[in-house]
Amino acid sequence: MAIPKCSRRAKVKSPYFLKDGVPVPGVTSVLKLRAKPPLIPWANKLGLAGIDSQKYTDEKAAIGTLAHSMSLKQFRSDLPDLDLSEYSKLEIDLAQNCALKFYEWQKAHVLEPILVEEKLVSEVHRYGGTPDFYGKVDGVLTLLDLKTGGLYPEAWIQLAAYGVLLEEQGHQIDQRILLNIGRDETENFVQAKRQGPSLPDEEAIFFALLTIYFAEKRLEGK
Repeated sequence: MAIPKCSRRAKVKSPYFLKDGVPVPGVTSVLKLRAKPPLIPWANKLGLAGIDSQKYTDEKAAIGTLAHSMSLKQFRSDLPDLDLSEYSKLEIDLAQNCALKFYEWQKAHVLEPILVEEKLVSEVHRYGGTPDFYGKVDGVLTLLDLKTGGLYPEAWIQLAAYGVLLEEQGHQIDQRILLNIGRDETENFVQAKRQGPSLPDEEAIFFALLTIYFAEKRLEGK
């Protein structure tokens, strides 16, 4: 049976559930609680230029979604195709630029996928997440994440949270790699790497945010 195509414009992130059916937050939802002071002047600058910051962000997110699909579908043929009619020509062109940068990086490495865009849920900590790529990179067990809009501290917190999910499932991590596959020639390709099985400080930040997330949900229920 053919896998239905996904509409980017109407796409809603799939929720995560514990084994007993209780819904839990995703890593990106938890990270939204972290203050991002640099975004305030950035949004103001866009506003002064007459640009709708929400529309601008939505367009960049669409490019990122398509770029991930183009880059990672080679490792999982069962991933659904995105309907290109839902994207503008500019969005498609910029996503292809990202994918080409990933392909160039890939040529210099041997990638052996184990999990690609696999939904994982922690029964212990009660949250979920979907890492981009977990497998061997040049023989090393690696958690790999693709970014299309730059590398920020939140990315390492995200990878720390994904690492906990993977380890709970019995997967060993020997290194983490972040790849910024920029959308055009003004956004450089950047690779950042950290060795070792864990990111203890980033994990501490994530779990503090997770505690706040659940506390706020309890307050909303009162």
